[in-house]
Amino acid sequence: MAEQPHILVVDDHRDIRDSLTRYLRDHGFRLSSAADAAAARRIVRDSALDLVVLDIMMPGEDGLSLCRWLRETTEIPVILLTAVADEMDRVIGLEMGADDYITKPFSPRELLARVRAVLRRATALPAQRDQPEDAPIRFDRWVFHAAQQELVGDDGVAVALSTGEYRMLLAFVRHPNRVLSREQLLDLTQGREAEVFDRSVDNQVSRLRRKIERDPANPRLIKTVWGGGYRFSATAADDGEPA
Repeated sequence: MAEQPHILVVDDHRDIRDSLTRYLRDHGFRLSSAADAAAARRIVRDSALDLVVLDIMMPGEDGLSLCRWLRETTEIPVILLTAVADEMDRVIGLEMGADDYITKPFSPRELLARVRAVLRRATALPAQRDQPEDAPIRFDRWVFHAAQQELVGDDGVAVALSTGEYRMLLAFVRHPNRVLSREQLLDLTQGREAEVFDRSVDNQVSRLRRKIERDPANPRLIKTVWGGGYRFSATAADDGEPA
């Protein structure tokens, strides 16, 4: 039997913390809880966690600061708990790399559904290519300098990439010849707002094709897999290896 996922609930309100802990435990998860960021950091360092449910508004170090630390030091998925009026906090949290958010007040059933969805995305992601972060990657007629966020053609001319295009290309070159669903691409590129993710992924792919494909109307590098997502079909190689 597979081991139960281990979830950490971080909230300074004891009633919310305890009720969520009980509810998620009753639905098959292992639970830890923390009342503040300091306690949460200790648990993160000492435990193997699968997910953190994190309240933004806490005294002392707030949830956004803790979320930033989690993204800098771990790959643990994060779901933020936010107040309805805190739209800017939600945006900042997603930009920091939070995987999802839920606004208070919310039903435990909604949180449970989001927990399961985030865990599915996290476990479904294919392993990425093992390569140095600063190694240039060659494919087709391009050299992609990921560390510098720069794409250079075989004519020596650099092509400007938006942040979204850069993240999309990075996801593709690190997972070559694999079908990536829109949900997986959303997770890999950190654009995780569920209500817009289908079209945002498609639009980003379309813009990237216009920059790297010889014929964007008949793409050869980024291929559509009907009903599945997209596949990066070029052979990506570290600079110095045969492409």
